[in-house]
Amino acid sequence: MKYIDLHCDTLSRLLMSGEGLASNSCQIDLDKLEKGGCGAQFFAMFMPVPRIEDPYARCLDMLANGEKEFAANADRITLCRNYSDLERANAEGKIGAFLTVEDSGIFECDIDKMRALYERGLRLVTITWNFKNKAGSPNITPEFSAEGLTPHGIEMVEEMERLGIIPDASHLSDGGFWSLVENCKKPFVASHSCARSIANVTRNLTDEMLKALANKGGVAGINYLDHFVAPRGGDMFNQNQDEGNECTLEDLASHAVHMIDVAGEDVVALGSDFDGISGWPKGLDNASCVPLVADALKKAGIPERVVEKIFYTNAARVIKDCMG
Repeated sequence: MKYIDLHCDTLSRLLMSGEGLASNSCQIDLDKLEKGGCGAQFFAMFMPVPRIEDPYARCLDMLANGEKEFAANADRITLCRNYSDLERANAEGKIGAFLTVEDSGIFECDIDKMRALYERGLRLVTITWNFKNKAGSPNITPEFSAEGLTPHGIEMVEEMERLGIIPDASHLSDGGFWSLVENCKKPFVASHSCARSIANVTRNLTDEMLKALANKGGVAGINYLDHFVAPRGGDMFNQNQDEGNECTLEDLASHAVHMIDVAGEDVVALGSDFDGISGWPKGLDNASCVPLVADALKKAGIPERVVEKIFYTNAARVIKDCMG
């Protein structure tokens, strides 16, 4: 079954390691993507912004390396800028690649820098990572969680929608999420977030958020990180890191079942976070194993036609609605 994955951190790993995209030691390479049935992979340009001397320059380096890898493997993968590109890539038997930025602090919310990246293929922006920036706050403390987007953040999101860049609420404060609900005219996404009712961690979405996201036509990509799926003890902001964490594919499927029950079958997608996570459901070691997710979803009672929505159609709809 063909799938779309809304988030991975492979480009940053390749830049650091010097490995290639065709075959490498990461959780994602072309061999693994093809074996798993990938139709499209969203590749994040990520770095811990405050710890990098010139994050925009680092982003350009990462982008250039990604472009080099796409060109070197043009018979297997192609950069996509819209839904038509994705259709063409899949018709030719290729994987579609979409470029994202994880943390708008990379371009310091400079709209001209964002436009320049758009011209080179940027099509999704995760507003914050785990640091406050000029657009908004991360969901890491109760104080930050209450903060909405800044006026500059709202201006940036408006320009993103005009250009055809998808706003992404993963990592963003709860207040920032509701700012997106209030200000977005098109769908937005939570590219790699699960259900907070099942796993009470800040990175996941409440039932009210899931309903609002569905009403906007957006999707949440279920994240494979073990403690977002089967949480350790502790409250939402303070997980017990010493507590063991057995995590299964059945646990992952339970998030999809809950999200469908709460907000409908159009809101669920995949957002693996591969190459950015330290633990995952047993057996889901890399992109070649993604068919096991489909098996788990069906075993949980989700009909195959809905599994196909989760794997591909829901995300494809958002791509078409936002990018054209």
